[in-house]
Amino acid sequence: MKTKKANKTAEAGGRGAGVRSDCWVRIALADSGGIEIDLKSKVEPMYGASIRKLTADMMATFGIEHATIKIEDAGALPFVIMARIEAAVRRLGVDVGQGYLPAFASGTQCATDRDRFRRSRLYLPGNEPKFMLNAGLHKPDGVILDLEDSVAPTVKDEARLLVRNALRSIDFYSAERMVRINQGDRGLADLDFVVEQNVHVVLIPKVESPQQVTRVDERVKTILKNAPTQARDAGFRPRGVSKADGVSSNRTAARAKARGSSDTSEHRVFLMPIIESALGAIRAYEIATASPNVVALTIGLEDYTADIHAQRTNEGRESFWARSQVVNAARATGVQPIDTVFSDVGDVEGLRASVLEAKSLGFDGKGCIHPRQIAVIHEAFAPTQGELEQARRIVAAFEQAQAKGLAAVSLGSKMIDPPVVRRAQRIVKLAEAMNE
Repeated sequence: MKTKKANKTAEAGGRGAGVRSDCWVRIALADSGGIEIDLKSKVEPMYGASIRKLTADMMATFGIEHATIKIEDAGALPFVIMARIEAAVRRLGVDVGQGYLPAFASGTQCATDRDRFRRSRLYLPGNEPKFMLNAGLHKPDGVILDLEDSVAPTVKDEARLLVRNALRSIDFYSAERMVRINQGDRGLADLDFVVEQNVHVVLIPKVESPQQVTRVDERVKTILKNAPTQARDAGFRPRGVSKADGVSSNRTAARAKARGSSDTSEHRVFLMPIIESALGAIRAYEIATASPNVVALTIGLEDYTADIHAQRTNEGRESFWARSQVVNAARATGVQPIDTVFSDVGDVEGLRASVLEAKSLGFDGKGCIHPRQIAVIHEAFAPTQGELEQARRIVAAFEQAQAKGLAAVSLGSKMIDPPVVRRAQRIVKLAEAMNE
């Protein structure tokens, strides 16, 4: 066992009356006695033996021969237990190599594309597994596993591992898989844990310069370039232990399957910078053009309004200029403008009015902090009957002009410019997608 510091005990995870779908782990290293596991679990009759086996397997993988391990389990899934045990082991100072990774589950290898709809993106606290498990069932356009503001500084190391494992284990269905990293060097370190896990979009917080975007972009490229030589399997083989010495054959098969179904050389991670300050708003265009991997530009109004010494209101007069800056910069660079979250979960009509205002300003989407906001956002961003009818007429005129080999498109006596055609095509596509 290799250690970097002389920690003898460490713990990780959540415990207590309000905890569910999580577990608490405490590991105390010993000089002898082997591995002793003290497990208290809500699902002991069905899964107690498998939890003990998983724990023992992880200890062997990490080279820990003697320890007392206490686990209080509140219905945690295996990927959560793995993350909590690994977090405690890392806090002991043990060299864990690439970590203990669950196999990629069904539905986690889905792809995304640059121009997909991003009407709603649901924020999920990165250290709370209970919010992640069924997030895809609510049908957001994207889920954001958050490592920044929703995670306390003392557990950010735990959140990284939980988010990493969640990306490999949870089927979010049709939702785009997003992660909001931390600021600065901590955010760059976050990328080491998530880039290889088929994350689709990385949200970069509090961006005030294009250099912040390029630093993230370059780190992502480096990770993807080196990914084929790094471990991506389900529980890497213990150092010095051969397959015949006890690494399960199903784990080896999962490793081969994961590698075969994930060609990291072709995987592309998109970026979404978040404008959250006066300086960031002024530099919105530079930020949007910092990398070809930027697909959207969004704004966070809690920090922005604090920065300009204004009180945030539902009417939004205090943020009109900044939001317009974001829309204008995004449209000028061909990326999607995405509006901020609406923080009052109980005010449905306020949310609807906020989305309609965002739509009128030119935004394509809005953040949400609760699943009940998703349907309202989608309905408000849907084209009206009048918008849809006009869009269909424009698209039909465009297709007729193309069929005739005409360079110009006209509808009645009016000429139709290419941006108008593209907007009409998007409206028709959105209406079709909502009726699927």
